[in-house]
Amino acid sequence: MNKYVADTMAFILRLEKRKMPHEIKSIFIQAENGLAEIRVPAIVFAELGYLSEKGKIDINLNDAHEYLEMNQSISVHPLSFEVIEYAFRIDDIPELHDRLIAATAKAFNVPILTNDSDIKKSLHVEAFWE
Repeated sequence: MNKYVADTMAFILRLEKRKMPHEIKSIFIQAENGLAEIRVPAIVFAELGYLSEKGKIDINLNDAHEYLEMNQSISVHPLSFEVIEYAFRIDDIPELHDRLIAATAKAFNVPILTNDSDIKKSLHVEAFWE
């Protein structure tokens, strides 16, 4: 089974049913059908909550919770000490939140579903957005 980590924008775009690359949408659909696994770092939900509070997105934490409840192959990965250690080894992503997301992918050695240019340029992780 293919496994991935989703960053904040990938997760938000899927929940809001906004336009995303066909391949990324297909991965989410596979996970929703139990054919792939997507881990969503806990920090993504902090960012989602913040963006919702500021009115920058249409979904909120309740929507995210409902989505996760309906899709067992998409799960929250807690912010662990291991992930924090990995984050401080990633020296080519300047933003801390992005480092934590990348570090989650590094901990599992899986690609990140992201359109973030800093993460995509990182030599420490494989980013996927086609």
